[in-house]
Amino acid sequence: MSELVPIQAGSKVVFHFDIKLDDGSAADSTRVHGKPARLTIGDGNLTPNFEQCLLGLQAGDKREFALEPADAFGEPNPQNIYQVERVRFSADTPPEVGAIIAFTQPDGRDLPGIVRAIEGPMVTVDFNHPLAGQRVTFAVEILSVEAS
Repeated sequence: MSELVPIQAGSKVVFHFDIKLDDGSAADSTRVHGKPARLTIGDGNLTPNFEQCLLGLQAGDKREFALEPADAFGEPNPQNIYQVERVRFSADTPPEVGAIIAFTQPDGRDLPGIVRAIEGPMVTVDFNHPLAGQRVTFAVEILSVEAS
């Protein structure tokens, strides 16, 4: 039987996670499609605070961590809320309050924005992370750890 390796910088980790809001509702989960997350600690896929929760855990460990907004997805930034002219939306993706629409950036990447309001010819689009400002519970089950 192989020796268990604790998660550290550079570790390759396979794990399931659930992110729950304070009201108990699920915000995200790898279990929905049965596909665990895979990452290398320090590769930027998780924020440093989420990675910090994983350090020292080993295959087989299950833990839950309560994270304040600043330690999870941050606080909403008012500078990430924009007014966009309604005519800039296509007929294929008309603005609807609550809709998440991908906006192509000059570098070709898509940036998702949430339509928060529609007032006459203007649409308010919020580019903050949908969970910004939310306290979350990060539940993990470590499936495997490979040392770097």
